[in-house]
Amino acid sequence: MNRTITKIEALQELPKRTRVAAYARVSSGKEAMLNSLAAQVNYYKQLIQNNSDWEFVGVYADEALTGTKDTREEFQALIEDSRNGKIDMIITKSISRFARNTLTLLEVVRELKALEVDIFFEEQNIHTLSGEGEMILTFLATFAQEESRSVSENMKWRIKKDFEKGIPWGGKDSYGYKLENRNLVLVPEEAEIVRLIYRLYLEGYGDMQIGKILNERGYKPKFSEKWNRASIRGVLINYNYTGNLILQKTFRENHLTKLTKLNYGELDKYCVEDNHEPIISKETFFAAQELRRLKTVNIKQSNNDSIFKGRIRCGQCNKMYTFRKTKYNDVWLCSTARQKGTSECSSKQVLDAKIIEASNHILKMTSFNRHTFDIAVETVIVLPNNKLLFKLRDGKEIEYIWEYDPRSAGWTDEMKNAARKNALKRYRGNGNG
Repeated sequence: MNRTITKIEALQELPKRTRVAAYARVSSGKEAMLNSLAAQVNYYKQLIQNNSDWEFVGVYADEALTGTKDTREEFQALIEDSRNGKIDMIITKSISRFARNTLTLLEVVRELKALEVDIFFEEQNIHTLSGEGEMILTFLATFAQEESRSVSENMKWRIKKDFEKGIPWGGKDSYGYKLENRNLVLVPEEAEIVRLIYRLYLEGYGDMQIGKILNERGYKPKFSEKWNRASIRGVLINYNYTGNLILQKTFRENHLTKLTKLNYGELDKYCVEDNHEPIISKETFFAAQELRRLKTVNIKQSNNDSIFKGRIRCGQCNKMYTFRKTKYNDVWLCSTARQKGTSECSSKQVLDAKIIEASNHILKMTSFNRHTFDIAVETVIVLPNNKLLFKLRDGKEIEYIWEYDPRSAGWTDEMKNAARKNALKRYRGNGNG
């Protein structure tokens, strides 16, 4: 038998495709900027998918967040996926889109470089895995940071000059007025409702009662479907209705974080008299403030159920949090989780003390002041990972991370002794003693 031997060539290993992701970011929540973000996402998706040597991983995109790494969820996800070996190369528009802070930039670049993950900055045409990449990056990032500071200082100067002239900077429509060319223009039909709210309040009606009357008459607020306690409060504490304007009620702490803080005297404020057509008199406004103050004084400060009620909302199911007084602590719980269980909503309970702690920190209070909180805060959103998002009445949003304390952390010596005795009883009851 004649054997036939055929050589079978070894299969050549196909070259491994580079796994590529992109990072995009815009620094403003304005519609035009968010449209720009969508365009960036589409551009990178096509760019990567059209390269046969690349494998598309995804586009990580952050909206309306600052250039610090801590606050960017998508940025953090990108770094984490790189650590887990899912990405070989990252494409981004520029150094300033990736990070404004030189230290942050170099930390990330060096970490990813050790993982052999390349970052390509399109605008500067730099690959971080190249020999000269880090040196060039250090120089350019420092320059970008200084440029950002310079732009910020110039902007602050322009805003300050406008304030000194009594010209508002930015802002948005408020109920009773519309903003036209940086001027507040009265809306007559809304102005009548503002006057009605003040009249009812000074006659003794509460916030909820006033809201009910307005809803029954078919009057709608500007930014929601129905009047509620928060929207009524917003009208009752708005000094603009007197025809006067207070400028620089808030400010940005620095050009890197861009965190907005309430101005409690750190910077000058500017009061512009007779700036626009008034809806109510000063006497009416201050009479309402004095009435609110007296109502606040008459409520015990320790009973925070009344101040926080209707102000704390679940970030997962969008339901309100409710107050509960336990044997050990005063807590706030998601109404869905409380009624239907954690299978329906996994939001954590939050200690009343933690909300007070967060309020003091954000509003720069040495001790909790109900009136200050009421004036400044519209809603508190409970987010995952021990985060509280404070939505302020001026439109700003500030995030606070609270630390979880075990229940026993707040126990008194008496409570600890009682717990020991109960444990000993259970132990003896089991026949062990």
